[in-house]
Amino acid sequence: MTTSTPLSALPLPPTDEGWEEWLAQRCDGQLEQARTAVEQLKADPGADAVTVLARWNDASIALGNAFAAASLMSQVHPREAVRTRAEAAEQAAHKLSTDLSLDRALFDILAAVDADALDEGGQRVLRLTLRDFRRSGVDRDEATRERLRALAERETLVGQEFSKNIRDDVRRVHLEPEQLAGMPKDWVDAHPVGEDGRVEVTTDYPDVVPFMSFARDHTARAALRTEFLNRAWPANDGVLKELLALRAEHASLLGYDGWPDYDAEIKMIGRGAAIGEFIDEIAALAGESGRRDVAVLLARLQQDRPGDTTVAGSDAAYYAEVIRRENFDVDAQTVRTYFDFAAVRQGLLDVTGRLFGLDYRRVEDAPVWHEDVAVYDVLLDGEAIGRIHLDLHPREGKYKHAAQFDLQPGIAGRQLAEGVLVCNFPRGLMEHSDVVTLFHEFGHLVHHVLAGRHPWARFSGVATEWDFVEAPSQMLEEWAWDATVLRTFARNAAGEPIPAELVARMKAADDFGKGYLARTQMFYAAVSYRLHREQVEDTTAVVRSLQEHYDLFPYTEGTHFQAAFGHLEGYSSAYYTYMWSLVIAKDLFSAFDKDDLFADTTALRYRDRILAAGGSKDAADLVEDFLGRPYSPEAFRRWLEEAPQA
Repeated sequence: MTTSTPLSALPLPPTDEGWEEWLAQRCDGQLEQARTAVEQLKADPGADAVTVLARWNDASIALGNAFAAASLMSQVHPREAVRTRAEAAEQAAHKLSTDLSLDRALFDILAAVDADALDEGGQRVLRLTLRDFRRSGVDRDEATRERLRALAERETLVGQEFSKNIRDDVRRVHLEPEQLAGMPKDWVDAHPVGEDGRVEVTTDYPDVVPFMSFARDHTARAALRTEFLNRAWPANDGVLKELLALRAEHASLLGYDGWPDYDAEIKMIGRGAAIGEFIDEIAALAGESGRRDVAVLLARLQQDRPGDTTVAGSDAAYYAEVIRRENFDVDAQTVRTYFDFAAVRQGLLDVTGRLFGLDYRRVEDAPVWHEDVAVYDVLLDGEAIGRIHLDLHPREGKYKHAAQFDLQPGIAGRQLAEGVLVCNFPRGLMEHSDVVTLFHEFGHLVHHVLAGRHPWARFSGVATEWDFVEAPSQMLEEWAWDATVLRTFARNAAGEPIPAELVARMKAADDFGKGYLARTQMFYAAVSYRLHREQVEDTTAVVRSLQEHYDLFPYTEGTHFQAAFGHLEGYSSAYYTYMWSLVIAKDLFSAFDKDDLFADTTALRYRDRILAAGGSKDAADLVEDFLGRPYSPEAFRRWLEEAPQA
């Protein structure tokens, strides 16, 4: 394909004071480049097919650059003024994207392209582009297009407000020092007693996750869980209802029977109703295993509180740790002594480098938005193919979960892929669950970089169907459970590697609860699906009803989980995708030699046929290319049905 002048990759600003100017250059400048490319395309509608699509590709690259920088900075920059400026840039990018998608003259030019004059990649880009134009409503009457435009712009604003309310609402409980009994010493040391004689514990993950697992005081756990489940309430009550109503109207105007049908059309699952069917299928499959393990939790809880007849959500993680310690001889506080953050970060790079044939070179002088950010160039066969930024510790105003963000998409011969890992891990010792999360999110990052070498923006990075996106990351989690892999970097203060027999017990202990955890995931998926399928006034009542039906733990009175369920903004009705992807991930992993996870033949075939392929093929075809057969749920079924071996 031919291209116009390559877009230059703008460097990050050298000082903190330059960020707002950089955003203006990066976002406003790239949006202007996108407009220019479209103007050139429309000014020469009779151009040959290759030229037309190349100009559309130029516009797509520039638009992607603007979106990436704006979305990232709105979530990570420590200065609120910069985050606000980034949100404005993101709004501008959404507006231009909407304007282009509803531009009938532009659509007519692209629709007139002779597909036979394009190569296979160009034909796929054209086919998907025309599909997206039709899904935007470009072929509707002018009044409908204008309403769709207004809806899209409002959806952006409301979605940003929903996320911001979650990000900014950090809640706290103040506890007596004795209520920290059971917590690791380094955690206690990091939470000194205040002037009022009490200890502050926040709803940020480095506080919540260990506290719910180790704190013996069940009233303290319950208090913290209640605050955690009430983040962004009541602020997000009306915001969520408006977002759901906007999406419902949007789908209806386009002729769909609700948002889930509209959203599912371009995913592997295909139909909105199939989401509900999948949720019920997994819930049924996980039922026996889940109830069996909840009964074990309850029996152990009743040793401490004989009058209790159910396992509350605030008790689940704590008693799961007790079971792992007593039944499987796995003490999470001992386990965490092997996972020092700095060693884990380097170990992750070493493991993935060896697995995928990559080298990571630290860039010490790279400008960053916060001193915590570590930057590495990624090399393949000695050639730089991208750059990664690791922003892994919590701070005020930062995104509260764990995710991979783009800084720029990679385009062959034009710009290298840059990606960012945004997490909230402690600075010292990590829980093993944190290590698993880090491997998972890094899976997205390496996917983004390896798939950043296509000429078409449409194929760059994690560009597959959304319900396949998590599969490569979920599969990479398996390396965080392998004793041989872990022993390359997991060492205690004495320098002793984690014992292989301990890892074996950890894996057995991790299998405990997989059924009830799957049921909880289906509760989340049902909330995502049902709130988008049905317009309701009382979202809390729906959440409560769905939790009673799907989850094996009861609703926590007085809480409003949906207000801080951030995936309702990004995943909309498609939270089911995590479990859908896990089904495929288990099948992908079945191709690897469990006794040698570094076997290069399989790993490199996976790298090239799944990760590096990006969006160049449908996900089902990528999987078949790797496995040599269509994907199957059998590996997942076997895993879910197997009882943990104490």
